[in-house]
Amino acid sequence: MASIRDILGYYRKYWAIACFSIAAASIFEIIDLAVPYAIGQILNVLSNQPLDKALQNAIAFAADITNLPANQFFSLSVLMGLIFLVTVVRAPVQTWTSWWFHWDIALRSRRDQAQKTLEKILTLPLEFYEENNPGRIAGRVAKGLENHTWTYPEIAGQFIPKLFRVLGIFGIIWLIEWRIALIFLVSFLFILSFSLRGLKHLMQQERQLDKYMENTQSRTSEIVTNIKTVKAFATEGIEIKRQRQRLNREFKVVDYRIHLGYIKLATWQKTIIQFCVLMVLGLTLNAALKGQISLGHFVTTLTISSMAYAELEPIANIAEIFARRYASMLRFHEFMQHPSGADAGDLVIDSSAIATSYQFTGKIEFSHLTFGYDTSRPVLQNINLLIEPYQTVALVGRSGSGKSTLVKLLFRYFEPTQGSILMDGQDIRTLDVSSYRRRLAIVHQEVDIFNGTLLDNLTYGNPKATFEQVQEACRIARVDEVIEHLPQGYYTVVGERGMRLSGGQRQRLGIARALLVEPDVLIFDEATSSLDYESERSIQLAMRSILGTRTTIIIAHRLSTVREADKIVVLDQGQIVEVGSHAELLRSEGIYRRLHSLQETGELM
Repeated sequence: MASIRDILGYYRKYWAIACFSIAAASIFEIIDLAVPYAIGQILNVLSNQPLDKALQNAIAFAADITNLPANQFFSLSVLMGLIFLVTVVRAPVQTWTSWWFHWDIALRSRRDQAQKTLEKILTLPLEFYEENNPGRIAGRVAKGLENHTWTYPEIAGQFIPKLFRVLGIFGIIWLIEWRIALIFLVSFLFILSFSLRGLKHLMQQERQLDKYMENTQSRTSEIVTNIKTVKAFATEGIEIKRQRQRLNREFKVVDYRIHLGYIKLATWQKTIIQFCVLMVLGLTLNAALKGQISLGHFVTTLTISSMAYAELEPIANIAEIFARRYASMLRFHEFMQHPSGADAGDLVIDSSAIATSYQFTGKIEFSHLTFGYDTSRPVLQNINLLIEPYQTVALVGRSGSGKSTLVKLLFRYFEPTQGSILMDGQDIRTLDVSSYRRRLAIVHQEVDIFNGTLLDNLTYGNPKATFEQVQEACRIARVDEVIEHLPQGYYTVVGERGMRLSGGQRQRLGIARALLVEPDVLIFDEATSSLDYESERSIQLAMRSILGTRTTIIIAHRLSTVREADKIVVLDQGQIVEVGSHAELLRSEGIYRRLHSLQETGELM
């Protein structure tokens, strides 16, 4: 669970300069109190009342140095000089020693943490993304980073320095009249503790609200992502009804619980503060009438105590803002605390330096392999399969038989429960995961496209590919036919998630992208599922030039795609039930022949 320590640790890298800037800001807040003190002493000079002894000694010392008489004019000049130092001279110094660093630290920390967040996103296990949609993740990250960035300057530049300012005010009043100082301190601590107790309760409400808002944003993201499905099923009314319920729930929490709570808290704060101001005024006036303090001390005490109570409102406002942001900052750190997955690769900026760390013949052995997303319900059971180098192997079977799961294990997205996978005789768990994956390539059933040019997407796995290599890969995958009709050819921006391309065009692009990696093992996971029969046939003809050049694994429901495979492996309920060529399996009375017959008659597509 995340805590306040995690929020403080967000700025750990800059603690030294943070301590300096906070200390500077706090000192300036205390120095600022010299102005009302000096004005009080000016009143004493004008009313012919004695100055404080320390100030008298300072004026006498200045008179000795300057050889000037320590008269009324000289005393007023010294006091005006003091005011000049703490106002005019201080102004430009304070800007750079405190204000500059407050935002500089916040912005630098945001940059550092945004990079760490991206690293966390890249290293989280796949199952995390199966449980959390992109909108939920992006919303939590963006809100957490934003609130951290805005909170630091307010806490470091205002909240903490203002507390030191109040402490300095207490010290001055103590020197003038200690009894008034004690009453002031007790009242201030009472108001502060009362406010913090109220904020603690409201922070719990904010945490609940943050969860509600995250769910609403997540659903909105899903609606945007699946807008075609929403429109196709005419469920706009249902979606707006669901979101209206969520928004009403948020409104009730934020308005009737949280906002109302802050209003009640502020009402009590203002009432108590004004009562305390009136009480200090009465006590100070009484002390002045009894001759316990001078006229200048009366003005100074009343002025700085009013300043202290006036600071309570901005302090309370900052505390309220922090309370509103606290939940989202904690949830950000809870996200950052998720453990990295076993499938996490190395985060190397220049990956080209290790791109050829391994070179495989493509011999793959699945040995007594068992796996289940839930250990009590295995998806694969005791899989034993040998794939020779440069062999083309097809995995077929009903949906849910474990075909795609087998490929996920080969890519080390998950670790097997039992058994092992060997690549050229080496357990793949002993290999560097990033270097290992660079020798594999896969064309998924749903090809992921980034918002950029067609060329950027084609060279995503191999940025150093030459333009001639790109053209050859596009020719094999028949992407060249698509490029001819694009306005800027290879430099056409394809849109977010490739929305400007059809499903079949995205599949062809994915095949070309995989070919450009020049992998030792190439996997097609339902790669032709989105193509029409004519395009599928064209891809099959093009793939003939690939077969035999590297180990190829084909997962397909359409059995016409796997006819020419060297070996066809039939899976059923997580087990291998048949192995053989297309002709051999047709001669047997097994699942493959039954599936083939159904597809030939058109009963199963």
